[in-house]
Formats: sequence, C-alpha cells, structure tokens
Amino acid sequence: MAATPEDSLRIENIVASVKVADTLDLIQISERLSVAEYNKKRFPGVVIRISDPKLAILVFGSGKIVLTGAKSIESLDKGLEYLANELRSLNITLYDNLEYRVQNIVTSADLATPINLNKIAIGFNLEQIEYEPEQFPGLVYRLSDPKVVVLLFRSGKLIITGGKTEEDAKHAVRNIRHSLTIAGVLS
Repeated sequence: MAATPEDSLRIENIVASVKVADTLDLIQISERLSVAEYNKKRFPGVVIRISDPKLAILVFGSGKIVLTGAKSIESLDKGLEYLANELRSLNITLYDNLEYRVQNIVTSADLATPINLNKIAIGFNLEQIEYEPEQFPGLVYRLSDPKVVVLLFRSGKLIITGGKTEEDAKHAVRNIRHSLTIAGVLS
C-alpha cells in the first residue's frame, strides 16, 4: 500500500503548560540550579534547557511552567518529571497532581507532489486563505475543522500548527488533501 501524506506527519514541536505551585522564587531557583538561566531584563522567567529529552522549560514566578521543544508526549512527561524532581530537591513545595495541558502541536507533512499556490489562492474561500508571495513563500490556510493553521508550500510540504493532538494534524492533512483534490490542484 502506498504511503499517504498522513504517514509523513512528523511532530516538530509540542508546547505544553502546567501550574506547579502558587508562586515560585525565581532568584532561588536560578541561584541553586546549575542548569537555570535567569536574566529578568531579557525574559521574565527562568529558562532551563535539558538535553534528554531535548527541551526548554520556562519557569515563571506565578507558578506556571511552559515546556517547549518536545518532539513527543513522552518527552513532555520526562521533562515535567525532571523539573518536579529538581524543584523538590530545593525543598520547593509543588502541587500533588502535576498535569500539563498541550497548548500547541506543530507538525510537518508532505503531499509528495508540487502544488500551484496561485490556483489555490484564486479558487478557495478568501476568508480562509492568506497568500502574499512577495512577503512569505507559503500560503496560509486557516481550517475550521480542526481549528488549525496550515502553511502550504509549492513543494507540497505542509506545516500544521494550532492543534492540540496529533489526530488534529492528521485530520487537517486529510481535509487539505481532499479540498485540493476537489479543486483539481492534486490528482
């Protein structure tokens, strides 16, 4: 069976957030954790970069944490566990139940054929499309089901952003492929 564009989906980045405490002392964290970077003038939170899994953890005084750069849900799990262990080692009291919420999954896919962006820009609902090739080489297509934004490139490559699950991205690729086939842009 031939591979489909959905089979080419690859997670590029997952961003998730979690509230771990009512407040966090950023100065204490930055002074006591060797992996922590804190420059209040440049960024209002502590930045912790870890290599396994590779991600950045943004720690805010409000007790909110943002995990970014993950390539899988397992990476988010490991990153949150790492951070919780580090903060607890500093005797910082955290909430008992730490569950992150995925805010955005960025994926890429390949339709495996070049596409005519001008034809799409002319033939599709203008409220869903932005295409200014002098400004950006891709066409921005805003889907309502699922509620994501897809960047389409002449090469047939896609970037899907705004989804909360990998299934959102698969659904978006199926919808785009269907729409482009009906419009006669894909065979």
